[in-house]
Amino acid sequence: MKNRIRSLMGAAAISGMMLVGTVAQAAEETIKVGILHSLSGTMAISETTLKDAMLMLIDEQNKKGGVLGKKLEAVVVDPASDWPLFAEKARELISVNKVDVVFGCWTSVSRKSVLPVFEELNSILFYPVQYEGEESQRNVFYTGAAPNQQAIPAVDYLADAEGVERWVLAGTDYVYPRTTNKILETYLLDKGVAPEDIMINYTPFGHSDWQTIVSDIKTFGSAGKKTAVVSTINGDANVPFYKELANQGIKAEDIPVVAFSVGEEELAGLDTGPLVGHLAAWNYFMAIDTPENADFIAKWKAFIGDDKRVTNDPMEAHYIGFNMWIKAVEAAGSTSADTVIDNLVGVSVPNLTGGYSAMMPNHHITKPVLIGEIQSDGQFDTVWRTPGLVPGDAWSDFLPGSKDLISDWRKPMSCGNFNTAEGKCGGA
Repeated sequence: MKNRIRSLMGAAAISGMMLVGTVAQAAEETIKVGILHSLSGTMAISETTLKDAMLMLIDEQNKKGGVLGKKLEAVVVDPASDWPLFAEKARELISVNKVDVVFGCWTSVSRKSVLPVFEELNSILFYPVQYEGEESQRNVFYTGAAPNQQAIPAVDYLADAEGVERWVLAGTDYVYPRTTNKILETYLLDKGVAPEDIMINYTPFGHSDWQTIVSDIKTFGSAGKKTAVVSTINGDANVPFYKELANQGIKAEDIPVVAFSVGEEELAGLDTGPLVGHLAAWNYFMAIDTPENADFIAKWKAFIGDDKRVTNDPMEAHYIGFNMWIKAVEAAGSTSADTVIDNLVGVSVPNLTGGYSAMMPNHHITKPVLIGEIQSDGQFDTVWRTPGLVPGDAWSDFLPGSKDLISDWRKPMSCGNFNTAEGKCGGA
């Protein structure tokens, strides 16, 4: 009897070991993709859609057979618009969930929070949102716009096409607006704009009481010179900001606003009637008429099950980045971070506005620049675009500490901030 019990126990142990082995083998049969976007808090208005877009892209790729013979598995976390939590969740994705790549972040403060984690653990982040530049990190691929792909062209458009002479630089109080506005202020002063014709204002995340600030903008714009607002206001603070513009009767023909963080998703929660004619600078608009975009929109609406859901620029950035990662993994024959990083430079994939976007040695991509007017239906009518694609510049030509810096992650340079004047790398 005892021998029989021992035999049964042994068989059970072997079965248990086999089960563990089967589960482990099953886990190894998927390639895990981390999604690091806020699903709650002040940035959820913008980031939730990016989580959904990534789920769609992963689903579409799995329908094609996955990658390297394996299906992709999405691992979603919620950093909840809490900047330190982004770093914790990034570490969880890489160390605990064993993801091979992460797509995520929105604000620059969230990206800055996770940079040390990706460097320490040698993983890959695709960052899909416009940002202030002044950075090039080996483990990060920047598929959103650098300032020369959004902010500088927007100011040039306002000056040339709208005759703007006075400038309100209004932003949320964190690194992206402050650095971008520092670049723009220097750029405007270099172009001959008087210091008294530049007004700069910052408000905290989630700011809701805009009455005084909008009144100040109105007063600033009454000096007899054409005035515009360049907005780096982020997140749900845009809703009360635009409402207050309408409340105080500020129309686009009087003081146009050009926004860098307001797209179709943010406009979906607003009465856009009073905002018609205000502007946004992006690299993609949902209204762009190309076969690639029509196909993307159709797949998005079918996946999400809602004909009213819109697409926007950061979604296209994820579309480009995801397809670049797929192409690099296939070329490398591996998801190993070092191998994929080396294979990403030079990869070219279709964008949604027509043509191909390429990953450059500085880990930024080539993109068209578009200026669009808000329409009553919450869409944008493109009023201007660059004739071709603009390469993203990691280091601004308009800041003294940056104008001599270049980034090239190819061997033998492998440097994110090589000083051409001094002939040496300053570090990653």
